[in-house]
Amino acid sequence: MRPSKFTEEQIVPALRRAEGDTAVNATCRGSPEASSPRRGYRPHQNRRTAMRNRLSPILAVVLLSVPSACAAPGRGSAGAGDETAGSDTTTGMSFFLTSAGPGNGANLGGLAGADAHCQTLAAAAGAGGRTWRAYLSTSAAGGQAAVNARDRIGTGPWYNARGVRVASNVAELHGEGSALGKQGSLTERGDTVNGRGDTPNRHDILTGSQPDGTAFPDTADHTCRNWSSDAADGSAQVGHHDRQGGGERPTSWNSAHPSRGCSQANLRGTGGDGLFYCFAR
Repeated sequence: MRPSKFTEEQIVPALRRAEGDTAVNATCRGSPEASSPRRGYRPHQNRRTAMRNRLSPILAVVLLSVPSACAAPGRGSAGAGDETAGSDTTTGMSFFLTSAGPGNGANLGGLAGADAHCQTLAAAAGAGGRTWRAYLSTSAAGGQAAVNARDRIGTGPWYNARGVRVASNVAELHGEGSALGKQGSLTERGDTVNGRGDTPNRHDILTGSQPDGTAFPDTADHTCRNWSSDAADGSAQVGHHDRQGGGERPTSWNSAHPSRGCSQANLRGTGGDGLFYCFAR
């Protein structure tokens, strides 16, 4: 037999590890005696020398390459001690189009209800550790000032569920450089949403906003009474997430045309479904 080319300093620890399964297992169990060497463990010099000469190179490689039984989970593992597993720090998502609305047409429970819906969907997708805001404007009413959607969503950058950056900042989001569109405006699950030409068409997205993300300055209803009405009358400004269709600005993702009513049936009748955009601040 060819002599091993591994040194004594390599072989002896390997032997000890192979023979010391009991000590290793005790360490993994947290046994108090596991933290110190086994009492009285003194391999005889003759035994050490004989084993060193008999150990083949292949066996030595196997023993030396066996990972520790108590190794900590890797960064990508989903072990019980991995606090990042399933969290927004893993997904990186900071923007999505809701996969479903609350179900009451444009009555979202006001801005607070819409924000809560964003937070709930984000949490279900593993991204609930951030503060989510609905991209919605409101009109001045009842002594309250108007609210601009663009002022609610932070400063960016924003990424969809597949890690694609949709905009670097507020200016780019409302300019020509954003990646919003049917392939960029994904749901919290990373799915595309039906658009024009699909059945059913769901491309009308509630925003109540002008193209620059601000509220309308007039007294007309552009927000279905500030997102509190599901009546057949009233209206909400919508955008086209697929950036195509009809209306005054058919390619606008946030301000294509007004809806015909505020109920779920009204919204579905013109290619919507009560969906809206959510951004992480």
